[in-house]
Amino acid sequence: MNPYRLRAYLAILAATVIWGFAGPIIKYTLGGIDALSFLTYRFGLSSLVAVLSFIIFGLHLPHRPKTLLKLLFFALFTSTISLGFLFFGLEKTTVLDETIITIINPLLIATAGAYILKEHVTLREKIGMGIALLGTGFIVIEPIIQNGGDGTRLSGNILIVFYIMSTIIASILAKQLLREEVKPLTMTNSSFVIGFVSLLPFALAKYGAGGLTSTIQNLSLPYQLGVFYMALLSGSLAYTLSHAGQKTIEIGEAAVFSYLYPLFAAPLAVYWLGEKITPTFILGGVIIAAGVIIAEYKKSKIAKQTQVSG
Repeated sequence: MNPYRLRAYLAILAATVIWGFAGPIIKYTLGGIDALSFLTYRFGLSSLVAVLSFIIFGLHLPHRPKTLLKLLFFALFTSTISLGFLFFGLEKTTVLDETIITIINPLLIATAGAYILKEHVTLREKIGMGIALLGTGFIVIEPIIQNGGDGTRLSGNILIVFYIMSTIIASILAKQLLREEVKPLTMTNSSFVIGFVSLLPFALAKYGAGGLTSTIQNLSLPYQLGVFYMALLSGSLAYTLSHAGQKTIEIGEAAVFSYLYPLFAAPLAVYWLGEKITPTFILGGVIIAAGVIIAEYKKSKIAKQTQVSG
């Protein structure tokens, strides 16, 4: 295997493992701090790392106004918009729902890549995506099917769907920025600085400086560790690894690693958070899995043939 591609795979795999644990850690930490304070605190910590990084390695912002504007939009979608949907969604729904809904993300990203970045998507992949979307629909509306409906959980699932859509936009922008030679570290650091700057006014307006400071200071150690995990590992480190990996391989190929998230998130959701697996959840999961297998089977077969011939 090409050593550059191998390094890219290892970088994205490392980010995948970190993000695989993120859902349960977010859900647990939200038990001690609300989503807005959590995000503001998390972005604040990541921004300190970003400023230190800028001092050591330099700012390296793009000179072209069009690329700089694209970096700004990327930063907003990567931080404030997508993570806002995720955190507020997880306040209302379960990690299991979030994990299974986001399984369709690679298929949607691959399709978006095909139309915007001119990457190839086969008819089989399109059929598989359609089946996976059907299964996702079962999971999203599961609160209506189970126990006469749960409006809070349903709204959480809908926010997770918006999270998926915003990550697709962020992924497309990330690939375009990487093609324009914007450094992965610059992309990561810019995201968290923009995230902090854009969320801080809302947090101050809602809680005031004293209230926000008191919330952070009085947060117990387990919840503090959850915030630090999200800020430093799931934030600064994982995003830099992911962007570095995406520079070498296609956006759809990188997104396939997202299928590994349930291997880390689901056991923690069941055994640590005590979440329950329902019959509707199983049905939706099976349909999604069938769609993923149909979409990815031919691609993996071709990849194996290419490796043998190489």
